Amino acid sequence: MQNKCQVVADDMGNVVRQSQNPEFGHVRLESNKVVYSASGWASVKRISTLIQGKLEDLQYIYNGVSEISGKIIIKESLTPFNASNPDRDIKMAGDTGIICCVDGQPIYRKTFFTKDQTAEDVLIAHDNGDAIREANGTNSNAVNAAKVTPAQAFGIDTDSEEVDNEVEDTVEDSVEEEVLEEETFEL
Repeated sequence: MQNKCQVVADDMGNVVRQSQNPEFGHVRLESNKVVYSASGWASVKRISTLIQGKLEDLQYIYNGVSEISGKIIIKESLTPFNASNPDRDIKMAGDTGIICCVDGQPIYRKTFFTKDQTAEDVLIAHDNGDAIREANGTNSNAVNAAKVTPAQAFGIDTDSEEVDNEVEDTVEDSVEEEVLEEETFEL
């Protein structure tokens, strides 16, 4: 399957955006990426990258183009991507302000566009999860959601199997009602 990236225009409709130096610019590409967590959770994330170049080259290549064949990959490194501004690509843990690290070294993260359909992400696992959980206000001894019964999911704290079955029946009934409503709505 061939991947496509969308060429994204700015608010003014410009695909090619001029940098501070009038000779150079960039084009923004976006793509959906399926991400799998270590716990097996799948989600779709919107990722982006910039293609930089001479303004006239970018205008020649991208004006009138809405998508391009290729894909965006993520590369992580323990070495900065930008020697003159090493803090530029530091990997942060969400909005916590915590830098993702390995043995106290910061991880650097950057996205790249490639035409190589076999190219893969290069990811580095951080080892400061305790600091991140603490910043998020979560406990590392969190309850495993897979062990929660249907009754507990609805806030009913009981050991009675009869109540669990009653809650499951209620959930099934409401799902069936939603399906019937959707079918009626589509007609």
